Amino acid sequence: MRNGDDRREAQADVSKSQVKRELLALQKLAERLLQLGPGVWAQLHFDQKMSEALQESRRIKGQNAMRRHIRLLGKLLREEDSERIVALLERVDGRHEEENRRLHRLEKLRDRLMLEEGAALTELVQLCPAADRQRIQQFIRAGKRELERGKPPAAGRKLFKYLQQLPLE
Repeated sequence: MRNGDDRREAQADVSKSQVKRELLALQKLAERLLQLGPGVWAQLHFDQKMSEALQESRRIKGQNAMRRHIRLLGKLLREEDSERIVALLERVDGRHEEENRRLHRLEKLRDRLMLEEGAALTELVQLCPAADRQRIQQFIRAGKRELERGKPPAAGRKLFKYLQQLPLE
């Protein structure tokens, strides 16, 4: 009789609404995990049941089935260390944001090269001596010709890809 009283007191401390909010938060975490894929899952070292459930999610096509599966993943996440998972997701998001900032800087550099050719190219070569000045000039000339003729900016894309390969920063 005493054990039943203790259990009721423990349940009274956590309301149904709070339990539901926690389950919904875990389901959101499960959705986020599904977006990232197997590479990140491996870093988290889930137990076998959770790993199998994540792998199973790649096979599910139906919207309702996926919704039910996400609820299952949320329940399984109760057994996992959610703080560790959130910390890893924050690191992944941080790397993603840094990569986006880098790509935006490269886009601006490409645009400057196309507009201000001489000064921007000199700055680039000073910043990165490994840059092939002639190749960059070829991309710029080809890009300007494409612009004059109203063609798609293939040379601009090639210049951007070349800039991505350079050891800038």
